[in-house]
Amino acid sequence: MEAKKILIIRFSSIGDIVLTSPIIRCLKKQLPNAQIHYLTKENYKNILSSNPYITKIHTLKHSIADTAKELKSENFDFVVDLHHNLRSLLVKTKLNIPSQTFNKLNVRKWIYVKTKRKSIMPSIHIVDRYFEAVSKLGVTNDMAGLDFFDGQISNIDLPFDNYVAIVCGATHTTKQIPPKYIEYLCQNIKQNIILLGDSNDAKRLQTIAISNLPNVVNMCGKCSLYQSALYVKHSSLVITSDTGLMHIAAAYNKNIITIWGNTTPQLGMYPYMPTGKGKYINIEAKDVKCRPCSKIGYKECPKKHFLCMNKIVWDDVVQAAEKIIAQ
Repeated sequence: MEAKKILIIRFSSIGDIVLTSPIIRCLKKQLPNAQIHYLTKENYKNILSSNPYITKIHTLKHSIADTAKELKSENFDFVVDLHHNLRSLLVKTKLNIPSQTFNKLNVRKWIYVKTKRKSIMPSIHIVDRYFEAVSKLGVTNDMAGLDFFDGQISNIDLPFDNYVAIVCGATHTTKQIPPKYIEYLCQNIKQNIILLGDSNDAKRLQTIAISNLPNVVNMCGKCSLYQSALYVKHSSLVITSDTGLMHIAAAYNKNIITIWGNTTPQLGMYPYMPTGKGKYINIEAKDVKCRPCSKIGYKECPKKHFLCMNKIVWDDVVQAAEKIIAQ
């Protein structure tokens, strides 16, 4: 079908929005005469504001009725729902125009979390499933990977010419690399290191001995998301858990070591780099039978042992990092 004005819906979060970037690009490049609008939450608007393929960004209001009123005035032809929840359904219902929604596979994910049967999950990345939501428009994946536009990023001072970026934080504690293992990596990786995270991560890292290490610069709590992204962009390697900066690193085609805690790659959110310009290694404690305990994460380990992080062989991370650095 032909659509000249298209609305994409994805309310949150950082990583999920970055993962929608191929949809935005392919819609605009394959339907060059179409206007591409995007509906998200106010606090995620800046992630999209430098994207040259987007015509206009709309933000979710407190009232769905107010949101729909603004959107109706745009006279959209089609809605691409990449969030697939009650609020996106209400927006589509009120707009009452043709739409297509991607399948979240929530039932399969629930079964996987409850039974740990990996075979229940399809071997397909969420980005490829997003493209199911634009099939009616004849838009296909160009396999050019993710985009992250850093036009808003301020200049930063790079303390090293070559360094490893270690992402210390994640929204959910059960995805975070515990401070003692960050300390271990800093002490054993024979390379300059920049630590990235927010003010909460800065507080967590106060318990470890890294301040006297000349090869380590701790930027946790000292820079914005966009400045952190620039540190990722200029790094030779990124070590990260399952979090937003992992997907930004993938957009920059960086070499990535991904540390998996309570989530698993089978959930379809591993680094997406179809161009092959960057490589990634997944490191996880595969013999921990309670993984995944959630498709997202928790504030603390439900079983109190946090074996998904504590049983990782951290020497394997060091060795993988040194091998990549040597190349």
